[in-house]
Amino acid sequence: MNAVSRILKFIRFSHTVFALPFALGSMLVAAKGVPSARLLGLILLSMVFARTTAMAFNRLADWQMDQRNPRTAGRHKLITHPGAMALCIGSAAAFVAVTWFINPLCFALSPVALALVFFYSLTKRFTSWCHFFLGLALAVSPMGAWLAVTGHFALPPLILAAGVVLWVAGFDLIYATQDVEFDRQEGMHSMVVRLGVARSLQLAQGLHAGMFLLLGGFGAAAGLGPIYFGSLGLVLAALVYEHRVARRLDLEAINQAFFVSNAFVGCVFVAATLLDTHLRTETFFSWIARF
Repeated sequence: MNAVSRILKFIRFSHTVFALPFALGSMLVAAKGVPSARLLGLILLSMVFARTTAMAFNRLADWQMDQRNPRTAGRHKLITHPGAMALCIGSAAAFVAVTWFINPLCFALSPVALALVFFYSLTKRFTSWCHFFLGLALAVSPMGAWLAVTGHFALPPLILAAGVVLWVAGFDLIYATQDVEFDRQEGMHSMVVRLGVARSLQLAQGLHAGMFLLLGGFGAAAGLGPIYFGSLGLVLAALVYEHRVARRLDLEAINQAFFVSNAFVGCVFVAATLLDTHLRTETFFSWIARF
């Protein structure tokens, strides 16, 4: 495995498919079409650098504890501690630099975004609400994408960000069932430790129900049409599938359902938003023609 492959595995780059679609969907609505290639590239770069920073910091914060956890013990064979530190600092600097090229508001808020993604990694040491802080960290992406396009706050991305908070908190509760015994032994806080597995899974269902309603609210506030609202049936089916698998408490099946279901939700969301905002007005084809 080469160095790049080790770094990508270390930061679980494949999980970028969770936050990125909601940033892209917010961007598409804000731009009322695909933005310029320059702005699209800057948004993608800022997303990659922000997530890399967050994951590297999370690994550093949990470095010793992760080595004691059988599920995560292999992570630290992929990169050295100084290497992880350099990755975190370099990605954070790159993120701030990229926002400077977007607009003054994004640049001014870039330290706030980094503070949010850093803070999440510490929350499980003192609060069982850590899952919601993870949701808040990922909710920065749709808000940031909207600000990158428009330079001002608005209602649609706030609704979408709230939906992302509930979505992420819900699937993180499901994911946390894998570590409930280890977290108890280590004195870590989570809703699964506090409520138990069964009640945590019920809470996750409620959170995902709220997320589904907020996706509808985002579509209404953004003026999206039947293509978008029709796609919500696929989102609901994916969420139901994820919770049915979670009830079996099969760790291998939970891992698979966690990735597949949530990646599917994100891909359906961005595809439906793209179709609804672009193909109906043919702006997508016009954008492609510029190349």
